[in-house]
Amino acid sequence: MAQIKDNTVKVVFISLLLDLLAFTMILPLLPALLDYYKHVENDQGLYFKILHYVQSARKFFDAPEKVSSVLYGGFLGSMYSFLQFLGSPIVGALSDIYGRKPLMLLCLTGIMMSYLLWALSFNFTVFVLARFVGGISKGNISLSMAIISDVTSAKERGKAMALVGIAFSIGFVVGPMIGAFFAWISSNDRDKAWYIVPAVFALFLATSDVCFIACSLKESLPPHHRATTLKSGISGAITYINPIDLFQFNGVSGLNCQDKQNLKTLGIAYFIYLFIYSGLEFTLTFLTHYLFEFTSMQQGWMFLAIGLVMALLQGSWVRTIPPNKTKWTVELGLWLIIPAFVCVGMAESILTLSIGVLLFAISTAMVVTCMMTLVTRIGPENQKGAITGVFRSLGALARACGPVVASSAFWCVGSKVTYLTGAIFLVLPPFILRGVKSL
Repeated sequence: MAQIKDNTVKVVFISLLLDLLAFTMILPLLPALLDYYKHVENDQGLYFKILHYVQSARKFFDAPEKVSSVLYGGFLGSMYSFLQFLGSPIVGALSDIYGRKPLMLLCLTGIMMSYLLWALSFNFTVFVLARFVGGISKGNISLSMAIISDVTSAKERGKAMALVGIAFSIGFVVGPMIGAFFAWISSNDRDKAWYIVPAVFALFLATSDVCFIACSLKESLPPHHRATTLKSGISGAITYINPIDLFQFNGVSGLNCQDKQNLKTLGIAYFIYLFIYSGLEFTLTFLTHYLFEFTSMQQGWMFLAIGLVMALLQGSWVRTIPPNKTKWTVELGLWLIIPAFVCVGMAESILTLSIGVLLFAISTAMVVTCMMTLVTRIGPENQKGAITGVFRSLGALARACGPVVASSAFWCVGSKVTYLTGAIFLVLPPFILRGVKSL
């Protein structure tokens, strides 16, 4: 495993790209989807039960009526992230025992079924069920990290992880554009089940992904490198989803004291960073809409620029960072996100906002990819799935909670206080990361 002996990394890259294109395609469609279900359920059903609580929250935070659909979308996004938090560590741990490919196929099949349910979602309950199935099946991301760890040496791993970052960047640039195209062509036909066409296209991408992995992916974890047992019983299962156990990496066995301490330190730094970061990411559309009166198209161009900057950096510079500079790069990225928050929070002109968004994109390109590279260097080979699963789970928990807290603060105390407070707390992750030794 010291060298990349086959095209496994390329297979993982293509699989992630197919998955992310389908996943991000729905993002610009959510407002129209919510309007459709609101219309067809006609004051009855699950949509209006949830809307009652969303409206109560909106009134409590004194938010405008027009943001109800955004808060509703935030609820669905948080639910999706929370389900990833539940599923990722268990899927990762199972892959250490049964191999990566069977669990990858299981996850991708679940994702495929979620798009089939979306295509059949003639009411909101089925749509929520589709999101539930998709979220709980989203362990394919952590499995991809584990597979890359299996087939690369420490020297090559940073370059391979950068390819994962590029897949994310391309997915989050092209996917929403595909979704926006479907939204445009169906804009005059919203009374019918217009969502079936994009849902079927997403189903096609997901089905292609399953077939591609079934035919092209080689098992990366040989039987003699696999774990032999999984924590059993209710207490064992709780170990993989209990936040206290996750932060302690108690679901991972065979770690020496230094490795466990390094993982705990990385996990805490990553959680704090992503908790605050996801809040900016989620509320940025609020800020640009209400402060700068951005249209949906202008916001689309803004996120396109962010994705392009990330893809260019990860495709050129980040993937060439030597192993001994990986930790330094993470620290630099963590420091850069602080002035990004300050610029966005204090922005009264497009120029200041643009500087903040540019720093935001540069920091993102550096931190997430290099952080995952550090994580995959730790622990025994037969526990890489559990390690990456727990780490992704912590990130999903941060993404489930961060937007809720940030949007609440946004409407209660305003954007400046929210972003500047976030900038203050973002001083913690780079200092915490200094506790990581021997990587």
